[in-house]
Amino acid sequence: MPDKANKHSNISIFIPHNGCPHRCAFCNQRTISGAVRQPTADDVRRAVHTALASPRFEGANAEIAFFGGSFTAINRDYMMELLEAAHGFVAEGKVAGIRVSTRPDAIDDEILKTLKHYGVTSIELGAQSMKDEVLLLNRRGHTAQDVIDASLLIKQYGFSLGLQMMTGLYGDDNVGARYTARQLAALRPDTVRIYPTVVLEGTELAEKMRTGEYIPQGYEEATKLCAQLLRFFEQKRINVIKLGLHASDGVEGSMVGGAYHPAFRELCEGILYYNLIKQTLREKYPDGGNFTVYVPTANISKATGQKKSNIQRLAQDGWNVRIKGDDAIDGKDGENRRKCKIEPLHQPDSKA
Repeated sequence: MPDKANKHSNISIFIPHNGCPHRCAFCNQRTISGAVRQPTADDVRRAVHTALASPRFEGANAEIAFFGGSFTAINRDYMMELLEAAHGFVAEGKVAGIRVSTRPDAIDDEILKTLKHYGVTSIELGAQSMKDEVLLLNRRGHTAQDVIDASLLIKQYGFSLGLQMMTGLYGDDNVGARYTARQLAALRPDTVRIYPTVVLEGTELAEKMRTGEYIPQGYEEATKLCAQLLRFFEQKRINVIKLGLHASDGVEGSMVGGAYHPAFRELCEGILYYNLIKQTLREKYPDGGNFTVYVPTANISKATGQKKSNIQRLAQDGWNVRIKGDDAIDGKDGENRRKCKIEPLHQPDSKA
């Protein structure tokens, strides 16, 4: 049984495209968040009361999370109104804290002192890329140095730091994405979110795609790249709390290109599981054969792959496998979340 006391959950409040000084080339926040109006303080209170009444949040280490806009760049009176509403739950011990998402160039000493006063515990920065030319092409309006400066200041004030990056942006490539990942990891964030670019109707990228100026990264290439990035951050002991846009009718209905799947992370996990199982088989049973692969029960679908793709690929390589759950295998912490134990059904002729 999972320990609910250690489980983290967000009570998400979306503030679509508020506080942003302009619109990035890829952005259509109303589509991404599904929100069509700005929330009021009463909306915040209602959302939190509703969430806390749900069994999902029973004993959870919950944070009220303001997402969707640049929280520290919105009208100051409006920001204080929302913080006041959220802080009451922090003061009463009903939630662990408040999480906000904002721009790197909307952070300074004054704002951090204010956030600290109202019980904000975590700050996420939309870095997206650490290459200035990519940031410029996508109309981000900030530099890579702004990300560095804001991150260091946030950590200096004792906040939990989250960093967000995107892959497949206009003017970027896989080499650039790996560079961004290395630069973000060097800042030692507590969490990272990775978003492959999804081209939405009503954005500049959609227009550039139609004229041929921008060719979005395909689904297959994006999953391979993001699987590599996921593994990289795990090796750095940095928690990837989101991989791919969350599933919604708005995204699926407005998407005109790019890499989107409602289970994008699981696809990336599947790639990593295939690599792990194949490597283990190659080392122990290079001559092939028939095997049972045991994995943590919760990871069976990841190890199997979408539509049993991993099983099919391993069979093509000479290893016929069936995958079973074994809760005795620890698959929870850090890079060891993917573990497997392999037993031959018929011992192949090999030194193993």
